[in-house]
Amino acid sequence: MAKGVLRESKGFALHQKKSWWWNEEVHAKVKAKKECCKALYMDRTDKNCEKYKIAKKEAKKAVKETKLASFDDMDKRLDTKEGELDIYKLVRARERKTRDFNKVRCIKDENGNVLATENAVKDKWRGYFHNMFNEEYEMSTSLGVE
Repeated sequence: MAKGVLRESKGFALHQKKSWWWNEEVHAKVKAKKECCKALYMDRTDKNCEKYKIAKKEAKKAVKETKLASFDDMDKRLDTKEGELDIYKLVRARERKTRDFNKVRCIKDENGNVLATENAVKDKWRGYFHNMFNEEYEMSTSLGVE
């Protein structure tokens, strides 16, 4: 019932973690670094340690170069008329990332009416918790509690 009114957030999947500047060269270098790290973990020799250090430096260098090239391209594109619209896309994407999906924006009252204003939602929750914590419950006599 709540999903019908409030809908459900899809969230983010793990496969969406790639950055927009990520490419195949960076992927290959990072994969090689991870393989060297596994080899170093399995057999801690000086040879494996040197291979890992070299792979780590190459991966860092590839990431740095790719990021710089991508940001330079983006800067050039933002100076154009079409790039001006991209600024708004970036701002909307950043705003969507920082949205708080845990905040309750609307709920239903006893009659099934949707309460959407912040004050109405707060009043409803205030009443709910007041009733819950201030009602006196009769203890069951079958438990022997008086």
